[in-house]
Amino acid sequence: MNRSHARCVSLIVSAGLVSLAAPTGAQESSTSALETTAVELVQEYFRINTINPPGNETRAVDFFARIFDAEGIEYETAESAPGRGNIWARLRGGGNPALVLLHHSDVVPADATHWIVEPLSGVIRNGYVYGRGALDTKSLGIYHLQAFLALHRAGRPLNRDVIFMATADEEAGGFFGAGWLVENRPELFENVGFVLNEGGGGSLAGGSQRFVIEVTQKVPIWLRLVAGGLPGHGSTPRVETAANRLIRALDRLRNHRFAPRVLEPVDTYFKGIAAQEPDPWREPFANMQDAVQDQDFLLKLQLRDPYLHALTRNTCSITRFEGSSKINVVPTEAWAEIDCRMLPDQDPELFLEELRTVINDPAITIRQIMAFTPAISTTDSDVYRAIVDVTKRHYPQATILPGVSSGFTDSHFFRDLGIVAYGYDPSLIPTEDDAGVHGNNERISVENVRRGTRMMIEIVQRVVYDR
Repeated sequence: MNRSHARCVSLIVSAGLVSLAAPTGAQESSTSALETTAVELVQEYFRINTINPPGNETRAVDFFARIFDAEGIEYETAESAPGRGNIWARLRGGGNPALVLLHHSDVVPADATHWIVEPLSGVIRNGYVYGRGALDTKSLGIYHLQAFLALHRAGRPLNRDVIFMATADEEAGGFFGAGWLVENRPELFENVGFVLNEGGGGSLAGGSQRFVIEVTQKVPIWLRLVAGGLPGHGSTPRVETAANRLIRALDRLRNHRFAPRVLEPVDTYFKGIAAQEPDPWREPFANMQDAVQDQDFLLKLQLRDPYLHALTRNTCSITRFEGSSKINVVPTEAWAEIDCRMLPDQDPELFLEELRTVINDPAITIRQIMAFTPAISTTDSDVYRAIVDVTKRHYPQATILPGVSSGFTDSHFFRDLGIVAYGYDPSLIPTEDDAGVHGNNERISVENVRRGTRMMIEIVQRVVYDR
């Protein structure tokens, strides 16, 4: 996912503020020290090459293991495959449902020719730390780490276990990371009640501050379309070939417009932001159920903000395709892969039936590569309230919203187990920096690293200490 990296939008506006006890001098000194070391750790973590593929997340495991060894914290590791390392450590506490601090250690590839610095350099320039993973999700991992170390060093009784977990492979579906642990080490998640993960966070646009706490996601279905046909020489074109069939199918998908459907939470969101929008967006945002019936409006919305548009309908993106390995050979088979995302209330079988109807070619085989199930996490919890309260304390002018993400994260593995999972990152990111997620010049400000560390410490302490 991703900051997720696919954007979240709100379900309901939430803003209650509960006063927090002022930190003691010793606590303040300890937190300040953790803020300072967080900047150094972020730089070091960015320099560790965990680009997926191939991942090599065991390098990240070694990074955290050295820190835990120095702190005297017991931990466990597991490789789901050679080099695909996962690490977790547990602080024991009372009988309340445990809290997992989860992030993924793998990152997507980066093309150095389009960066102003080396993508794995971790260099600080003009107040920003640059590096692949800055927003997705290595900085979040350091916030979690520092909050975990703060609890360990304080030595105060905890009302629940707290588990730090860094997993592999999220960028390719999580099957060598969180998904593998859920399947192969289920005992780790007994009596786990909450997961803090990626998927939400803060955005800054035009002076307006907004934080989204992700509670559900659109449902991904990744598909492979396979077309077959007679092979031959490129100098003698046939009327029907595998490539021609595939191109025709993809063109039908490209031109297909899934029926718009504005779910109630999304409608609430658009109504909530309508008053702040300029013309000509104010009126349609206030009446999205009617506005989405206008295809011209939907196209304009897609051009202006693809993220918001994606929340009004099911979508498919054509992302990969291949035919012959040689220019003068007509292939026996051609294939394409498409990234489809369903609204959370969609029936997957009906969705696949719609695709078959659109393609309208029984010679095209549709193979499912990956699919998840939908689930939503409640906002009625002490963990959710702690996130809201601490965020409001640091950013009193911010709007704080539960959200639905157009992308996916590892949270679905835990929601399938009945565990409440929230996507939240305390960083406040200017919208122009969001392009760095899976893009070029990914970066995060030093100020965000310091404040994000402080906020995560405060959130976790509020959850695990009885008051």
